Amino acid sequence: MLIALGIVLPMVFHIIPQGFAGRALLPMHIPVLLAGLIVGPFFGFFAGLITPLFSSMITGMPLPGIALYGMMIELSVYGAVGGIIMRIVYTRRLSLDLYISLFVAMLFGRAAAGLAYAFVLFNGSYLFGMWISSYFTTSVPGIILQVLFIPSIVITLERGRLIPKRYPTK
Repeated sequence: MLIALGIVLPMVFHIIPQGFAGRALLPMHIPVLLAGLIVGPFFGFFAGLITPLFSSMITGMPLPGIALYGMMIELSVYGAVGGIIMRIVYTRRLSLDLYISLFVAMLFGRAAAGLAYAFVLFNGSYLFGMWISSYFTTSVPGIILQVLFIPSIVITLERGRLIPKRYPTK
């Protein structure tokens, strides 16, 4: 379901003109981060790897080639790291666990994509300034959107008993 959402959500966001929504709001990232946080590192990794590939095949976004490979690397690391950190961190507060896992996953995913672009996809010609600009500066609105909505979604799903409680009450 989250993979399907990762394909449909960017299509909805791309209704906004001039492609701003995709680059800045990062709609495909949301379902993948949710997958890692909710269903764990294996399925989070799988969702991150498959979602951009299927989206590219179905909708043409991301464009096949370097953009697609970069997103596959970034999102698979998001899903895996988010799931791993959720399994390691137990602060006794779900919201804090979610924020820690989310920030670590976002940092590792962006670093992995930056390294992939630098050493594999661009043969060392990808500059640090380009990485900062494309992964942090341009995507600030998307980062804010993720930080605001992803923990709220997970908490709402837990309260609605759609996912297991992390800290069962006694």
